Amino acid sequence: MASQFIYTYIRHRDEQELCRMEMRAFFGYDVEDNVIVSDIGVDPSRSPFIQTRLEVLLDADSLELLTENVSKLEIDQLFKTVCLNDMTLSTTAKIGHDTRRDIERTIGLQIKGEPELDHPEVFIGIMQLDGRWYAGNVLYSSSDWHVHQQKPHMYSTALGTRLARAAVNIAVPHPEGKRVIDPCCGIGTVLVEALSMGIPIEGRDINPLVVYGSRKNIDYFDLEGNVTIGPIAEVDEEYDVAIIDMPYNLFTHITAEGQLEILKEARRFAKSCLIITIENMDEMLEVAGFEIADRCLAHKGTFSREVVLCK
Repeated sequence: MASQFIYTYIRHRDEQELCRMEMRAFFGYDVEDNVIVSDIGVDPSRSPFIQTRLEVLLDADSLELLTENVSKLEIDQLFKTVCLNDMTLSTTAKIGHDTRRDIERTIGLQIKGEPELDHPEVFIGIMQLDGRWYAGNVLYSSSDWHVHQQKPHMYSTALGTRLARAAVNIAVPHPEGKRVIDPCCGIGTVLVEALSMGIPIEGRDINPLVVYGSRKNIDYFDLEGNVTIGPIAEVDEEYDVAIIDMPYNLFTHITAEGQLEILKEARRFAKSCLIITIENMDEMLEVAGFEIADRCLAHKGTFSREVVLCK
């Protein structure tokens, strides 16, 4: 029987479109709400938006039935029960603090195993969702990647860490066996996020100074990745995915013709490509031979970037 996972989300209003595009990449569909159910297992720490993942072990029509059934669980590690209804989940209202503690105690007493409140080895989650009750293993999202926001080498126009992390997930949701390249990598924001998630990625940039900066950033976070100096035209191997934060006229000397050449080169060596751009590039993408598979606008205040997934 396939596992069922329930993911809870926290995202800013400006991040709604980006979050839903990441959902579609991971799970094949999206929702407007802050909870999504799937049989696909994703490490919640990969996403800048996922808060928790509940792997369902038991479910029931009522809390009373769940309490009866949970006695079948045998946990061989120190465990702690947690009720995950500390916020509104879809159409299910938040459960108050005292009631959540009562639920945790009631369920915890029925589980065969040794509870541990202060230093548990595993968390057993309880969730009410749309009139049904669930219990199972909980994974919390780690915030370790937040340290990447403070790199030794940075510049003002570089991608934000949250956008870079989501972009990697959209481009390479299931990275097993995939070859990935960022051929215009700049100071390596995308490289750092991919490598920190265990996704092998190669970097390249025509500017020796930014390649130096990207190598230093990778080293700073104790990651290992290869970054080459050279133009995109010199890429002579094939890749499954290219991720390109498109250079643009406002801060570089690149022309529209230069941008088109980057897209044509990416089409040559990559089966799919994720483009991040401050301007619409639909005509260029068509000329380069790409078909748009998905897209969104990533907002940050009054500034926005297009995120376009191409095949």
